[in-house]
Amino acid sequence: MPKNGTPRNEKEAVGRLRDANERLAARLRASHERFASALQSEGATPQVMAGFAEAYRAWLEALCAKPETLVALQKRYMEEQFQLWARALQPDGHGDGAAQGATDKRFAASEWNELPLFRFFRDSYLATSRMMMQAVDEAHLGPETRQRMRFFMRQYLDAAAPSNYLFTNPEALKAAMESRGETLAHGLEHLLADLEKGRISMTDESAFEVGRNVGVSKGAVVWENELAQLIQYAPLTAKVHARPLLMVPPCINKFYILDLQPGNSLVRYAVEQGHTVFMVSWRNVKEAQQSLGWDDYLREGVIAPIEAVRRITKQEKINALGFCVGGTLLAAALAVLEKKGEHRVESLTLLTTLLDFTEVGEIRVYIDESFVAKREKQLEKGGLVPGAELAASFSSLRANDLIWPYVVNNYLKGRDPPAFDLLFWNSDATNLPGPMYAYYLRNTYQENKLAKPDALTMCGVPVSLKRVKMPTFVFAAREDHIVPWRGGYESARTLGGKAKFVLGASGHIAGTINPAGKGKRSYWVNDALAADPDAWLDKAEERPGSWWPEWMRWLAPHGGKMIAARRKLGDAAHKPIEPAPGRYVKERA
Repeated sequence: MPKNGTPRNEKEAVGRLRDANERLAARLRASHERFASALQSEGATPQVMAGFAEAYRAWLEALCAKPETLVALQKRYMEEQFQLWARALQPDGHGDGAAQGATDKRFAASEWNELPLFRFFRDSYLATSRMMMQAVDEAHLGPETRQRMRFFMRQYLDAAAPSNYLFTNPEALKAAMESRGETLAHGLEHLLADLEKGRISMTDESAFEVGRNVGVSKGAVVWENELAQLIQYAPLTAKVHARPLLMVPPCINKFYILDLQPGNSLVRYAVEQGHTVFMVSWRNVKEAQQSLGWDDYLREGVIAPIEAVRRITKQEKINALGFCVGGTLLAAALAVLEKKGEHRVESLTLLTTLLDFTEVGEIRVYIDESFVAKREKQLEKGGLVPGAELAASFSSLRANDLIWPYVVNNYLKGRDPPAFDLLFWNSDATNLPGPMYAYYLRNTYQENKLAKPDALTMCGVPVSLKRVKMPTFVFAAREDHIVPWRGGYESARTLGGKAKFVLGASGHIAGTINPAGKGKRSYWVNDALAADPDAWLDKAEERPGSWWPEWMRWLAPHGGKMIAARRKLGDAAHKPIEPAPGRYVKERA
């Protein structure tokens, strides 16, 4: 065989396909056994499926109660299907779904429009999808049941798309024929490798290494405990603001989303603007930490780093930033400190953070009372929640962006996934200790107690976000599926101080990590924080480019006077332990 791995002839290609198929069959049998075992366990999957079954039953009952609605839908659907058949062999390629297909990434290739059979597959699928979603929308269902049924119906329809299957995907078939089956062999190899990993590969993970080409900002770990490390970054300017900036990232992923590469690093950007930046690096917890709770995360992962930063920089107050659940933890920790009369933070920045959990989007379909109660029972004495479980839940909310494109690319077309730093980070999830996770689900998503003054006691004191009165910059992303922007907006209103709300374009990550130098996207500002988020948006000013400079203009006055840069990292009591990014971030789940 040649060095590039291409078979010399058709016989060799067939042999490789046969061998790969035998390995695949063995892997599938093992996967089926694991899946069957999981269904029989008391894990999350049976609970989620029970929730769907209940919504499905309610939907069928609602349709049967209004048979005229179902008849009308079926009539329109059959008429549409007959029209599709009548136009199926037209050479002009203007099927009923042509306009919709042109904007749907799944059907962007010309073959979907030019080949009559596949044009019919596309148009029939789109028509069926419209009819099924209409059947949900027109049924008399309660808001929660409707949301759950819409979600699961969309999951089913997304999975049923003809683009996801070899014999109904003209691009995959064309590639297989042109390569004489080589793309199929590569696809099977990719599938086998992903079965071993237990997840779909979104990127070429071999292209990245933390500390080599992601997470590369210079600095040192200057403090650590069993839960977190504290990184101090080296200055890039002669003078810096006296008051430092501490960043608290989400604990379900690694911190380097804020420090991917020099061109898109929020850490580097802040350092270039003259801020002394510190970063919390959460540990990928193991069995030794499986009993840690919410209060442990507040004390050891937020409050202790705040104190270390204050001592190192000899500043009474610091500036603090929290991202996603890191922001939730940070705000809760500040509520604890404020109740104790310890005013440690001058300004607060929250990025795509929920404090009020009234509006959480479609993740609600997974988190109901039954699910939370079951998880509490399972995890009350400890245990680990795998990061992959959380990542899979979030990916399912955007299956057409985060699941099926990679199935098609990797398995059907046999292509290697591209090298993309953001997707490398996305696949690098961390475990959570069971008690902390169960507390978070119960008191935020399920009962929304964090938003209620003194409804919770944390670290021994009642907490109220209304006591958190320092100036706050709140950023949300307009297309965020994890933290819906209206939920982020309402969260800003739970705090007791003056909040500046900024809305960015795009989603949870791409909206946040929007480098100032690239001039991409836009953002909206309106200093009047109206009671209604849509009223706020109606009067907001849209500005081109990144929101980062807007944040920096807001943060600068809170940084204090300019002083000579701190060239020495740490201090006598906090000597550098190891170079950034440290060893905690390199621990894989």
